[in-house]
Amino acid sequence: MKFSIVVPAYNEGEHIYDNLMIISNCVSEFVADFEIIPVNDGSKDNTAQEIGRAAFDNSHIVPVIYDVNRGKGGAIAAGVEKASGEVIGFIDADLDLSPNHYKSFLNRMEQNSCDVVIGSKMHKDSKLNYPFARKVFSFCYYLMLKLLFGLKVKDTQTGIKIYKATYIKRVVKIQRIKGFAFDIEQLALLNNLGAKIDEMPVEVNYSRQESFGRIRIKDIFKMFTDTIKIWWNLRVRKIYKY
Repeated sequence: MKFSIVVPAYNEGEHIYDNLMIISNCVSEFVADFEIIPVNDGSKDNTAQEIGRAAFDNSHIVPVIYDVNRGKGGAIAAGVEKASGEVIGFIDADLDLSPNHYKSFLNRMEQNSCDVVIGSKMHKDSKLNYPFARKVFSFCYYLMLKLLFGLKVKDTQTGIKIYKATYIKRVVKIQRIKGFAFDIEQLALLNNLGAKIDEMPVEVNYSRQESFGRIRIKDIFKMFTDTIKIWWNLRVRKIYKY
């Protein structure tokens, strides 16, 4: 089994080289065949150069570089399209979530014959060093998603997930949301395809100084409006064609 890991990166030049090496060193302990796909999402700093340096030093790193910012959802879609593994995951570039999680995620996928395994901050066994404001936001968003989509999962937004490639490659071809609400669009579409989705606990060590990191008020507003748009496209217009 080959495992592909997509790492969306926007203005992460200060840390991206070291973090890619951390991911590689960690995953190599429990996966023999893997690739890491860092996606430079139109960064304005030296992220592209640092990704290139990492790829030169580590043959597991397969970069995707483009100049125009497409948003996190667009970056992950670009990485998934490049990926050649039977299982594809993604992880946030800041490594607030350790790549060590992947070992238990891959075991769960195999043992439970599930198609998607997602990290959940709302799992009873999760350990969170996480701003209170983000906890409140996550819970309110969960209530909204439960009302709109009826998903059985409690947390769609945690930045570490794995998917069977046969499912996620179908979904990224038709997803429309490029911003922070891309997770719920993907999971709603995967649910419609009949994918079995499991949640796993996570340990979060929040590294950014601000409560919402790089997420701004306008990003939060757009996330909510995009979520309504996803519901409208899925339930009312029924425009998604697999």
